[in-house]
Amino acid sequence: TALASFLRRCVQLLLSPIRVLACLGLWDSFYKKVFPYVMAKVAPICNRKVYEQKQKLFSNLREFAGPSGQLTLLEIGAGTGTNFQFYPPGCRLTCADPNPNFRKFLLKSLSENQHLKLEHLVVASGEDLHQIPDGAVDVVVCTLVLCSVTNIKKVLTEVLRVLRLGGAFYFLEHVAADHSSWTYFWQKVCDPVWKYFGDGCSLSRETQKELEKTNFSELNLRCIHVTPSWIPTSPHIIGYAVK
Repeated sequence: TALASFLRRCVQLLLSPIRVLACLGLWDSFYKKVFPYVMAKVAPICNRKVYEQKQKLFSNLREFAGPSGQLTLLEIGAGTGTNFQFYPPGCRLTCADPNPNFRKFLLKSLSENQHLKLEHLVVASGEDLHQIPDGAVDVVVCTLVLCSVTNIKKVLTEVLRVLRLGGAFYFLEHVAADHSSWTYFWQKVCDPVWKYFGDGCSLSRETQKELEKTNFSELNLRCIHVTPSWIPTSPHIIGYAVK
């Protein structure tokens, strides 16, 4: 709408100093160092809001263990390791994150979750997981990551490549609201701000459409709203897809 466009331009004007820093290549290097400290504070709060949903989501992880009985799991965008508490004992874990500054927070989380075995810690984006062989993992997990990747289609292509046949992709992502809603209006207005302060995060991605287009044999997806319902990040999708 015209009002949304006007407000977006106002927001972009206020962001001019940061946009200049970004053009000079200074903002990204600065924020990559700061962002893990921000997430170390924010992630536990977010986790408490979806604790029950995550418990239920990850309750069937063991069903996808390989023939050995051990579960080999890759988490894309592992960040500070807030999902580790939900993984079953003995889980063989590979963590991938493009930001190496998360490392100390991730290792701290691992020390608090000694039921897990870390096999690999990879500095890599979800679009390029070449360090991980084809069909190498039983499960891939991605929570609140697809909102900020450069190319969702490439990430999902990599997910399918590294999963073994019959393996599963677990996801929890905030997404675009209904286009006729006020929530979507504010998502579009706030998107420019969110991008810079959310490490590339977009509020209005229609991630479910990308999942539906991906060649999974089975897709279990439902829509939820995280409280408070008026915030732009309230609409979420949660579920898992089978290769």
